[in-house]
Amino acid sequence: MSAGPSPFVPPAQPSPPAPPATPAPSASGTRLAGAVLIVSTVLVGLMAGLFFAFDVSVMPGLAAGDEQTYVIAMRAFNKAIDGNPLFGTVFLLALVGAVLSAVLEFRGGRRAVALWVGAAAVAYLVVLLITFTVNIPLNNELADAGDVTGMKDFEIVERFRTTWVTTNIIRTLLCTTALAGLARALLLHGRTTR
Repeated sequence: MSAGPSPFVPPAQPSPPAPPATPAPSASGTRLAGAVLIVSTVLVGLMAGLFFAFDVSVMPGLAAGDEQTYVIAMRAFNKAIDGNPLFGTVFLLALVGAVLSAVLEFRGGRRAVALWVGAAAVAYLVVLLITFTVNIPLNNELADAGDVTGMKDFEIVERFRTTWVTTNIIRTLLCTTALAGLARALLLHGRTTR
């Protein structure tokens, strides 16, 4: 007579289903994310360079001259920049590119890269906010100040020498911070996609 199953041995439990595998990002998606990250880095670098050039050459050079020259030159600089579609494209696409890059990196599973790019995008967004709330209103006020030959009150020049110059230094620092974040993201992107 054969012995039946031992009443003390529990029946075998079915193994739990395996968690669904996260699909690996496609090679084309990874290449697109990398390309957008490179373009964003270049665009932010161009803006950091522009602001830096004003900090170290344009504004100190203007400060060494008289008020009338200051007004005439700043008006000419602002008109040249405002009327240049390439500048406007770079100025705005730097933010768009950084945000798109952060999204692509996050969707590709590279969350550390996305975090660095996102931080860079926030820093550059602050640059835009400063530009639209401080620098552009001062530029417009200077443009509307009338004929420079008849100007008696050059108080607007003093505000440029203090407020505009200070906020431009802040924009340079923020752009440089964003550029450093994007450079770090490029390094991490390269490591994680080898």
